[in-house]
Amino acid sequence: QVQLVESGGGLVQAGSSLTVSCAASGRTISNYHMGWFRQAPGKEREFVAAISWGGGTTYYADSVKGRFTISRNNAKNTVYLEMASLKPEDTGVYYCAADPSLLLHYRQDHYDYWGQGTQVTVSS
Repeated sequence: QVQLVESGGGLVQAGSSLTVSCAASGRTISNYHMGWFRQAPGKEREFVAAISWGGGTTYYADSVKGRFTISRNNAKNTVYLEMASLKPEDTGVYYCAADPSLLLHYRQDHYDYWGQGTQVTVSS
């Protein structure tokens, strides 16, 4: 079992930057691909970014490409999502998740472990 706890969310203005973190416990995340997802009010949860075991491969949703950066520190058992040039449409609850599959995925059904989420609100 992997326990995931997100932190770092908050209320920020459009155009600013924010970094959210995901701390894992129970098992080392070096055995897992890691992903970030978000859910806006009234909408379904959607893929944001994913990173492979060793960090060599990353995927991003088109809506965040060039603005968000996913990274990981396996020694600290932590995954990060650096968000820049934030927009009001980036508002939502941000979840991190762990995927034990061999291949890196953006589909949520491949991710077995989920955190409780952290709220990010971007004001205009």
